[in-house]
Amino acid sequence: MKKMKLWVYVAILTFCGMTTTLTSCSKDDDNNSTVNPPKKEYFQSWNQCEALTALKAYVEDVTNPQSPNFISVEDRIATFDMDGTFVGELYPSYFEYNLLEYRVLDDASYRDKAPKDVREAAQAIRDFVRNGKALPSGFDMIHARAAAKAYAGMTIAEFDAYVKAYAALPANGFTGMTYGQSFYKPMLEVFDYLKDNGFTYYVVSGSDRFICRALVGNIGIEPNRVIGMDVWFKSNSQGEVAGVNYTLNQKEYLVRTDSLIIKNLKTNKVLQISQEIGKVPVLSFGNSGGDQAMHNYCLSNTKHRSAAFMLIADDDARDHANREKALTLGQKWRENGYYVISMRNDFKTIYGDEVQKVDFTFPD
Repeated sequence: MKKMKLWVYVAILTFCGMTTTLTSCSKDDDNNSTVNPPKKEYFQSWNQCEALTALKAYVEDVTNPQSPNFISVEDRIATFDMDGTFVGELYPSYFEYNLLEYRVLDDASYRDKAPKDVREAAQAIRDFVRNGKALPSGFDMIHARAAAKAYAGMTIAEFDAYVKAYAALPANGFTGMTYGQSFYKPMLEVFDYLKDNGFTYYVVSGSDRFICRALVGNIGIEPNRVIGMDVWFKSNSQGEVAGVNYTLNQKEYLVRTDSLIIKNLKTNKVLQISQEIGKVPVLSFGNSGGDQAMHNYCLSNTKHRSAAFMLIADDDARDHANREKALTLGQKWRENGYYVISMRNDFKTIYGDEVQKVDFTFPD
């Protein structure tokens, strides 16, 4: 009798598909079949447009193992400019320009120490922002050298905290947003889409590398994937001894110097990509002439299919844009073989519906 009971028990388990795992049989089993998770929806902040269609078609092609254009994961490299590409730059100028103006002209801890050339650079920014006075010729380098001097002596941690404190201030020209929150939501969705499709993306900016790191850490971009303007660092105890002749000890720390290494614009971006990434990108995103060389380098990739995208700031209703200038640039970028992303036509929102454009205000 005991053998009969045991045989019946085994038969029941087998019937329920339970020969290895013991769970109960139930009339609900038929309703508990494997359910596929809902398909992830991308690009909720985008309108249907040529640029988005091109991006999706490109990614679907190069990630398809059956495609002749298939790119292995290790070669799926994308580069992104920062200011004006996925971070706002029209409030009312580049973040790093605004930061230098504040540091030199408003920060009580530094303004009386600033050298003459640094004060002149900061004043040029203020005159441009408040009065529309054109910046001096070659101002990219004037600013870069002034910024190197303005933050000299700060440790990495001190500079990071300084940038983040300024980034926490309300963005001039908007309500409902700080400087540090001024990301283009549609472009954040591009990051998400590329990541899920096996791409590694890098920020390649003309702004200070450590400013970029402080800003993009909030959206999950690691410091080692940020390339930007650089200054020399040295040990706090190194003095004037060359690094090749000096050994840092375990109690020392690095500080910024006033010596500029590189302003990461135009072909300098290509040089930095080559040195730091070591591969030619297959995707490139930018918004200005400073990004053309990076785009052309990407499109010169002879090993893999590639594509380049340019944003144009043509939305003067939701952002502080020069629409006429943007449309002229858009035509130029198309002629150069870049896909054009129109912030006005292609983005359902820029910073989020809770953010509103308002007039700029300045203290007396």
